[in-house]
Amino acid sequence: MNSITNELKELFDRIPRRHSTENVKDIYIIITEYEDVLINIEAVNSFYEKNISTYFDEAENAKAAIKKSTDNKASKKNKDGFFDEGSGILKESMQNVIDFFGDGKRTN
Repeated sequence: MNSITNELKELFDRIPRRHSTENVKDIYIIITEYEDVLINIEAVNSFYEKNISTYFDEAENAKAAIKKSTDNKASKKNKDGFFDEGSGILKESMQNVIDFFGDGKRTN
């Protein structure tokens, strides 16, 4: 397993499960670090560069859902739901990248 895959797995394991102000801050940090890893994957070779863009979109979707979980007008239940949605998008995206990237040696 290479360092990028290890970093993705570490980020995945850090994703919080429950909505709280602290967890919202943490998940934003994790998303930023995830986007940095995606940039590193893009730099591996042209295959990854061409195929990684969809994961940036998923990170943005996760951010949008997390942002909704901070709306003061939303009920606690809705905030929890939005947070769960965002963290779920992020987890699924990271798992997909781990599977897609593999050992980092794909060229086609």
